Amino acid sequence: MIRVFVALRPSPTALEHLDSALEEVRAGAGRALRWGDPSQWHLTLAFRADLPGGALEDTTRELGRIAARHRPMPLQLSGAGMFSARTLWIGVGGATEALGALLGEELLEGESRERRRAHLTVARVSARAPRPRRRRRGEEPPPDPTQLLLAETVRALSVYRGPTWEVTELELIESQLGQGRSGGPRHEVLATLPLG
Repeated sequence: MIRVFVALRPSPTALEHLDSALEEVRAGAGRALRWGDPSQWHLTLAFRADLPGGALEDTTRELGRIAARHRPMPLQLSGAGMFSARTLWIGVGGATEALGALLGEELLEGESRERRRAHLTVARVSARAPRPRRRRRGEEPPPDPTQLLLAETVRALSVYRGPTWEVTELELIESQLGQGRSGGPRHEVLATLPLG
């Protein structure tokens, strides 16, 4: 079994712009968030944690057919959100109807509904994140400082709009857990599939 995902790669200009926009947010987050490696940033379209190794060739061929049915499209990184109150992501603007049609394809089965949106993961809650103080008997639970930080970060990045770039291909990428920087995942491009 291999962990794979289908992704769009933002242009270097778009990634540099986002990296600069996150500088102040990173400084304010301290150790509460573990930031992803900008060289590995991508827009995830679909994810499959358990693709049988023998299905890789057929999957690649089918993704090639899907890519050929869709035209290149202008996109931009735009806005922010969080998954499961633990993952900070940047969203997408631009030709969202064309992107929606692409997302409507059966790229990889087994996708959870929450993650069926194009997104670029930039940070996750760190194991070193501060914990809420213990609550005393009869007291309301104290706010979780990390959840407050995440909510504030999403609010601050909700107005973010990066430069537009032209998407011309899909990538099929293997995610190797624990093999990347600081014990994070390492991503290896298995196939590049041109849009029609």
